[in-house]
Amino acid sequence: MIKVINPGLQTTVQDSGRIGHYEVGMPPSGAMDKYSYTASNLLVGNKESAAVLEITYMGPVLEFQQNVTVAITGGEMPPKINGEPVPMWETLEVNAGDVLSFDFIKQGARVYLAVAGGIDVPLIMESRATYTLCGIGGYEGRALQAGDELKIGNEKETSIPAGTRINDELIPTFSKTNEIRVVLGLCSYRLTEESKDRFFSIEWTVTPEANRVGYRFKGERLNFVEREQPFGAGSNPSNVVDLGYPIGSIQVPDGIEPIALLNDAVTGGGYATICTIISTDLNKMAQIKTNEKVRFKAVDIHEALQIRKDYQNKLNKMKQEVLGNVGGIKNG
Repeated sequence: MIKVINPGLQTTVQDSGRIGHYEVGMPPSGAMDKYSYTASNLLVGNKESAAVLEITYMGPVLEFQQNVTVAITGGEMPPKINGEPVPMWETLEVNAGDVLSFDFIKQGARVYLAVAGGIDVPLIMESRATYTLCGIGGYEGRALQAGDELKIGNEKETSIPAGTRINDELIPTFSKTNEIRVVLGLCSYRLTEESKDRFFSIEWTVTPEANRVGYRFKGERLNFVEREQPFGAGSNPSNVVDLGYPIGSIQVPDGIEPIALLNDAVTGGGYATICTIISTDLNKMAQIKTNEKVRFKAVDIHEALQIRKDYQNKLNKMKQEVLGNVGGIKNG
């Protein structure tokens, strides 16, 4: 059992996501930075889909009621056990009565806390992920509050010894200026060529409207090609007849302040989506904070697939290094 003394700013239970219900309007939710999430579960010997705590901007204070191993990954938010600094990206031993706390975030935006066995909350549509907009999943469908008590589950597959660490070369670094790669489409044809060029050439600033639903960017107005709006589309040039929104798709309502739609966003609507963030860079997007800078770079689908292959190779290397030290590699 883990008791929540202080919940932090926004701490939710997340897993690999609520997959397979997009067509009925249910977004996947789940960990926004899948790389850090995967590493945290790996370091405590959990199944790849085990539920963890996703911690945003400001960490919680947690009191452990039992002995357990934990791992903390993601953005740089220095953790402490009983007031003493402990490392991130490493398997840690926690004893009954120990208190885990965090300093202020230094780099990145989100941290993942995995506990051996996983966080035990009910499965809703095959997932434990919290979707706060509908109040489902996670701990009572909401962010954690002081006094909550989290049960530890049985999602552990193998024992990882304390001190096991992710190789430094596999630990991501976070910056205040970021390049995010996108594939152009579905409705990029709606932008003028000049605005299309400007979208990729200017530096966008993340506004305070940046959360699990989406990130809004401030830069300059983009213009759409003039046309007579088709039947079923709204009157604004940025409107189209309703279409599905892939995770990571970017829309520009009225040409002002592009919005990147993320894990908790609506699954469809009537705004033109001009491009989609490639899957690997969604991890990077999750670690960007308000007022930090983003430049977008276009890649084609072949480049995106190669980037994803390289990313999978990196994950496989991380698994081999961690699990190879405990007598064999298990498939998640």
